[in-house]
Amino acid sequence: MAGSQPTTIEGAVPQAARSARAPGPRFRPVSEWGPAAGLLLPTLALILWEVLARTGFLPPNWLPAPTVIADAIRDLASSGELWGHLTATLARVLAGFVLGVAAATVLGVLTGASASLRALLDPTLQALRNIPSMAWIPLFLLWLGIQEASKVTLIAVGAFFPVYLNLVQGILDIDPKLVEVGHVYGYRGLALVRRVLLPATMPAYLVGLRGGLGLAWMFVVAAEIMGASRGLGYVMIDGQASSRADLILASLVLFALLGKATDSLLVLGGRRFRRGRAT
Repeated sequence: MAGSQPTTIEGAVPQAARSARAPGPRFRPVSEWGPAAGLLLPTLALILWEVLARTGFLPPNWLPAPTVIADAIRDLASSGELWGHLTATLARVLAGFVLGVAAATVLGVLTGASASLRALLDPTLQALRNIPSMAWIPLFLLWLGIQEASKVTLIAVGAFFPVYLNLVQGILDIDPKLVEVGHVYGYRGLALVRRVLLPATMPAYLVGLRGGLGLAWMFVVAAEIMGASRGLGYVMIDGQASSRADLILASLVLFALLGKATDSLLVLGGRRFRRGRAT
């Protein structure tokens, strides 16, 4: 046809390539969703749980609907009981965690840095690590009574071992050349620990802290079950005694939320510490 330009292969190829690159619907990978990715599964599970409970598929005396559990938490809050239970449990976890971490840090540094102390202490600590948490309860009750001391000690035992194990292994994994460099700069004893060993083991140490915090939350349940008038463990026992599954599940939900919140704070603190050391 007159006035038409001939189509060439050279002209057609770029046009086809442009068509292939034409923008279409693009879905972001789950890894790019941010915090929303972690909320997807719990949200879907809660919706399914609510539907199954409302339709009668789930027995209400076994697994009440999430809205019923939310009502139980709201009732505890409106009566003023919730804050007392939360603060009692948080105080026990914090006290036991601090004591357990302090002991684990001291013994972990000593046994990790000294082969002689490791040969003397580590076998005994490894044997104690395998004692179940509930097995400590009769002994602590006999020694310390039913008051707070026995509960905090039990939680400290739970927090101790993950921190100790990770710290010792982190020290053993340090490159010997790094220690030699510390010696060249004149670091000995506590100065070597503070300037070389602890910074080098910080990643493993933070993993141990997270594991110790998780076990502290597990052990506080056993601590409060063995005799407490306040705390989320007491709420669980009260729910069991009154055959109220909503109270039991409400305490479990609160345990999960508090445990996740404290773990997130620990991770955030570790990141800031590492950024501070890097600057």
